[in-house]
Amino acid sequence: MNFNSKNPFLNSKRFSSNAEPRTEVHQAQIIDYNQEMTVSGTINKTAILFLILCGAAMVTWWMAFNGMNPMLPMIGGAIIGLIIVIISTFKPQASPYLAPAYALFEGLFIGGISAIFELKFPGIVINAVGATLVTFLVCLGLYKFKIVKVTEQFKSVVVAATLAIATYYLFSWVISMFSNWTPVHYGNSMMSIGISVFVIIIAALNLFLDFDLIEKGAKERMPKFMEWYGAMGLMITLVWLYIEFLRLLSKVSSKD
Repeated sequence: MNFNSKNPFLNSKRFSSNAEPRTEVHQAQIIDYNQEMTVSGTINKTAILFLILCGAAMVTWWMAFNGMNPMLPMIGGAIIGLIIVIISTFKPQASPYLAPAYALFEGLFIGGISAIFELKFPGIVINAVGATLVTFLVCLGLYKFKIVKVTEQFKSVVVAATLAIATYYLFSWVISMFSNWTPVHYGNSMMSIGISVFVIIIAALNLFLDFDLIEKGAKERMPKFMEWYGAMGLMITLVWLYIEFLRLLSKVSSKD
């Protein structure tokens, strides 16, 4: 197979390396299909991760609205979540344990940052959640009914754009730490808002790559643990999309 994704999780090398080699099957051999990756299994595990993330998010959200500082668990959750992602890229077999842990710690981060935005811009969180959900459902529908086809050219463009965004964010962060330069995507200028809209579009397009890779992983009859791996990859994209919606809506609100 030759397909890639923005996710360090959902990529061709990782999926193909975990696919079971197919050999000639003896007529009397019993095949246990319950030990193979399925699309429905991945969807169920994505739902589990989502519930864990929401439960953890309620902790730091409650802290922020009850006079406590959520910064420590929020920052700690973000750092540990990133470490778990890195470990999982090298140890996908541990995904049944690492994926729920990622959802737990990432939830602490999401709850904290959501509370910070909500305190400054009341109502922004529900709008960001709604926008993320609608985007997910629209992309899923477009993919399911083959309105958008994930071709090799489509993948190349999305991956290239995603890498460009990641590179820009990284360099902007590093330079701003050692100088007085303010990155162009900061603030609420039309240029900044335009950049946020562009990033959201690219994040949404990554959902198509995730759907495609999960579907192909099931067709390749990969090991059962890859359902957790695929679910975690999809959650990473959704978290990215949600945060970008928060940033866009905050920029628009601050112009009022």
